[in-house]
Amino acid sequence: MEPKEVVAELEMAMESAIEHMNKEFSSVRTGKASPSLVENVMVEVKAYGTRMKLRDLAIISTPEPRQIVIQPHDPSTADDIDRGIREAQLGFNPVNEGKLLRLPIPELNEERRQEMVKRVRSISEDIKVRVRSVRKDGMDLAKKMKNENILTEDSQHDFEAEVQEITDRFGKKVDEESAAKEKEVMTV
Repeated sequence: MEPKEVVAELEMAMESAIEHMNKEFSSVRTGKASPSLVENVMVEVKAYGTRMKLRDLAIISTPEPRQIVIQPHDPSTADDIDRGIREAQLGFNPVNEGKLLRLPIPELNEERRQEMVKRVRSISEDIKVRVRSVRKDGMDLAKKMKNENILTEDSQHDFEAEVQEITDRFGKKVDEESAAKEKEVMTV
């Protein structure tokens, strides 16, 4: 494999880690309602005899900044959805109106905001570990390509420097996005 292709693959792997981080961040509560807070809740649907993600069972919307409305495709699943949300222990108490459920989003207190910040930091640290793991793979590949005479000593050094530069760039991106999410969580 060409060194440029390897660098492109490493960059794609790091980009994928950032995308995963952003998806995880979307499930962290801020003061605002967002469908992503509940869309991945697993619901045991008795009528179907299976577990499904909430987003596959209902239309999720946010008509107000402090409310999520869930409209099941099949109204008979409303009680199952209600139970699934309560069992997920997200801190929401659904109001079941038969054909739809309303989730009032309570104001986050300072203690709960601190818990959310810890979660954001934990997610970003996991992503940094993934980015460093990709970096290590790149460095190992550089040594392997040097041993297979694909790279010269100088080109190995240049390759490793490029991998390090990409790693630094993605590490900085993780820090910036993490700081932005922390600020969003702490904003009252």
